[in-house]
Amino acid sequence: MKKIRLKYKAGNIFGMIFWLFCVFLLLGCDQQENPTDTGKPAVVVRYKGTIIAVGDSLTAGLGVMEEDAWPAIMEKKLHRGGYHWQVINAGISGETSSGALSRMQWIVAQKPEIVILETGANDGFRGIPPVVVRQNISKAVQILQEADITVLLAGMQIVQNLGADYTREFAEIYPSVAHEQGCLLIPFFLQQVAGEAALNQADTIHPNEKGHAIIAETVYPFVKQAIGELSQQAKK
Repeated sequence: MKKIRLKYKAGNIFGMIFWLFCVFLLLGCDQQENPTDTGKPAVVVRYKGTIIAVGDSLTAGLGVMEEDAWPAIMEKKLHRGGYHWQVINAGISGETSSGALSRMQWIVAQKPEIVILETGANDGFRGIPPVVVRQNISKAVQILQEADITVLLAGMQIVQNLGADYTREFAEIYPSVAHEQGCLLIPFFLQQVAGEAALNQADTIHPNEKGHAIIAETVYPFVKQAIGELSQQAKK
């Protein structure tokens, strides 16, 4: 009886050793299949604030890579300058001021602190009456400000294809709305880019990579100003 017991125990021991060997073998295979699994939690990026760039193809970056459009360049500039904010590109090619206005509630729902509103160029190309463009932009700014969102309005100018009066009335839209609504104004969004062949694509309308970089430089000081004002308000 005693020997039988010893054999039984030995069998259990060998069985246990074999079972443990299989477990270790499986664990080793699992580690080889997941060489990047370090067991460390994923890094969660936390931004101090959100900026949404609303616009048409000039913001969407038609003809260039997403990372070469001015909103992406702006985000990198902010990070280098110590401002850990994210910039979301919400540009839609071909959009008019009416289209931008129709998206305002969606923009508000994203809860950004700042919105850069660049719209109206396509209205100008289509000859839409400046009074209509002004109403759309003014209403868009109003909706954003009622949601406690800081607005940077990008001023736009057009060529005189539709006559001097139309060109003048169109250019007056942006400073007029900015004064009326009390928002920050970027005097001319395409400053140093419009009409420069080396900074635009073959269509002479849409900026190339170099043009987008200059737009980011133009907009950057106004974004810094807006962030600074928000920081001061938060301290009160």
